[in-house]
Amino acid sequence: MSVMPENESWFTEVWSPEGSAFSLEVTAKLHEEQSAFQHIEIYQTRHWGKLMVLDGCYMVTDKDNFLYHEMMTHPALFTHPDPKKVLVIGGGDCGTLREVLRHPGLEQVWQVEIDERVTRLSEIHFPELCEANGDPRASLLFEDGIAWIKNCQPGELDLIIVDSTDPVGPAAGLFNREFFGHCLRALGDDGLLVQQSESPLFHTDNLIAEMIGEMRAAGFESHHTLPFPQPIYPSGWWSCTLASKGLTVTDFREQAARDKAFETRYYNADIHRGALAVPEFMKTLYR
Repeated sequence: MSVMPENESWFTEVWSPEGSAFSLEVTAKLHEEQSAFQHIEIYQTRHWGKLMVLDGCYMVTDKDNFLYHEMMTHPALFTHPDPKKVLVIGGGDCGTLREVLRHPGLEQVWQVEIDERVTRLSEIHFPELCEANGDPRASLLFEDGIAWIKNCQPGELDLIIVDSTDPVGPAAGLFNREFFGHCLRALGDDGLLVQQSESPLFHTDNLIAEMIGEMRAAGFESHHTLPFPQPIYPSGWWSCTLASKGLTVTDFREQAARDKAFETRYYNADIHRGALAVPEFMKTLYR
């Protein structure tokens, strides 16, 4: 739910289930449209740069997107022993794709986004997130990621990143056992799945616990949820969940992370190590 007062000086996303809200001061509405899949709005804010809103929910700002994009990518890429082929499902703003392509050893990356308008508007309003779209290793496909993964060859992928919106609407089918089973089949022996998994504060006992249960039922033997700050999302505390059928996902190439050949704003080996620590109230997920 979103609220815009008549003077249009603030945009507020209200999270009714937990009685919370987050507001940003805006100076202009830059774009609004109804795509074939969702309602898209883009605003100029006073302090957070540009803001994209999908169906009334904050998606990305200039100020804090690096937290999400770096944590959705680098922990998984430094956990796999030698990633070559990566699939991004969703990720229409292309920030996740940009971070993935910072890794020089990758050979091919597919981004499968159902709503092309999100990407085209990001190219206009968030060009820094789209700066790697022309990388020859990247293929941008605008189709249903669930259907795409069903048709993927067994063992073809090293990493699948599910950079989706909340589990409603077009993203509803990305959080169940059937989908995770298709992902498992598409991954190689050391393959990894990483999925955005909402707020640990609001969603541990429902969405995260249920998602891990579905991952286990699909055949993923190792899993771990990594929390990280994300101010514009409900509670300001977000997470991604790693899963693998062959690797222990709490082990990562720590020295490689320390020696990474590219710059980041948030992620480093110490952040990765710290994110693996489990808060007391989440320990029931791993028993």
